[in-house]
Amino acid sequence: MIRPPSKDLAQIMRGFLMGGADVIPGVSGGTVALILGIYQRLVAAISHVDLHLFRMLGEREWRQAAEYIDLRFLVGLGVGIVTGIGSLAGLMRYLLLEQRSYTLAVFFGLILGSSVVVAKMVRPRGAGQWIGFVSLAVAAAGFAAWLVGQQQIGFHDSLGYFFFCGAIAICAMILPGISGAYILWLLGAYVAVTGIIHRALKLQATQHELVLLLVFATGCAAGLICFSKLLKWLLEKAREPVMAILGGFMIGSLRLMWPFQIDLTPDEDKLKLKEFQSMMPERWDQHVTLCFSLAVAALLTVLLLEYVSRTQD
Repeated sequence: MIRPPSKDLAQIMRGFLMGGADVIPGVSGGTVALILGIYQRLVAAISHVDLHLFRMLGEREWRQAAEYIDLRFLVGLGVGIVTGIGSLAGLMRYLLLEQRSYTLAVFFGLILGSSVVVAKMVRPRGAGQWIGFVSLAVAAAGFAAWLVGQQQIGFHDSLGYFFFCGAIAICAMILPGISGAYILWLLGAYVAVTGIIHRALKLQATQHELVLLLVFATGCAAGLICFSKLLKWLLEKAREPVMAILGGFMIGSLRLMWPFQIDLTPDEDKLKLKEFQSMMPERWDQHVTLCFSLAVAALLTVLLLEYVSRTQD
């Protein structure tokens, strides 16, 4: 039996964690990639889907093409993501329905700790840069907090709208702090898209639904390739301002992870259709203490992992 090298197993595990994050409403796989230190490599690999790659494929330069797109890295990550989504979807559904406060508290701490790690990557030179980076982070946090508080807009059953939804959602998915699934929900397309995918897997989708799904996938591909190129250029030319903005996005997204929420749809069993509203606890009790303890433990875990990783470099 041939066993994959340890580096491949590590990429699969990173993908597994990203996939697990993607099944949580409001959490982005990009956040996990940033925490794990593979964000820039992922963006660079995706951005290499271009004419140069197609030229190498056309000339049957398979090895060069695989190296150019970092294929081994993407395959390992992809296997992990699919495995994570498939194996953790049921567990996360249970946790978010039955143990919602405690689950959100853990993710609140993880994202808050991750934002601290990202902030440490920004090293301003002088008071002017410090003010500029803080301003960018605050603006990004404000935008993300505003975005996650918006209501759904109307849904349009058209090819153009499905293409647009795919392009926008996939861009959000690779941005730390912004969930692609949540953007789909805001656009009013989440239930429609997931429903079509569910019926397609059961071979029950109509011809029109399959066309819509194909258009949606095309939008995802176009948005991912174009946006990854922009992100790669920005990270190369203005890495620290971009990191300040990404850290701000993560802080703003904490609004969705607030552990104390009221279920506005108690009769709805499907997680994707449920609605929740944040609240302040009426009194400090054992439940509140445990939530804050879990959040602090998660935050310290992220900081400890970052410290261990930094000391081993």
